[in-house]
Amino acid sequence: MADLILFAHGARDPDWARPILAVAEQVKSVLGSGRVEVAFLELMQPDLDTAAARLIAAGSQSVLVVPMFIAQGGHLKRDLPQQIDRLRARYGGVTFELAPPVGEVAAVQQAIAQWVADLSSLR
Repeated sequence: MADLILFAHGARDPDWARPILAVAEQVKSVLGSGRVEVAFLELMQPDLDTAAARLIAAGSQSVLVVPMFIAQGGHLKRDLPQQIDRLRARYGGVTFELAPPVGEVAAVQQAIAQWVADLSSLR
């Protein structure tokens, strides 16, 4: 089983990270084992390099990076793949994989659509 890094954009407001951190805690609870880190592209810590270093120091041999983005823009099309390539070069014996952004996963889209529909029906 791969260890996980939930990768988010980051913001100046520290409260912005609360939902991402809550998801990380829920993932840990669901998995029961394995390591889960959160990393940010900018404005918040830890960054991807730091989160990866923590996992590898703890013994990770396989890391799945999960972009906590609704869709792909420049950061996910260019910046993140470059960062992943640098991690692969730095940690040659560790496998790094990149998942699709959460917003492009059908089950997530369906959950959002259901939530919006439910919200609408309450009005």
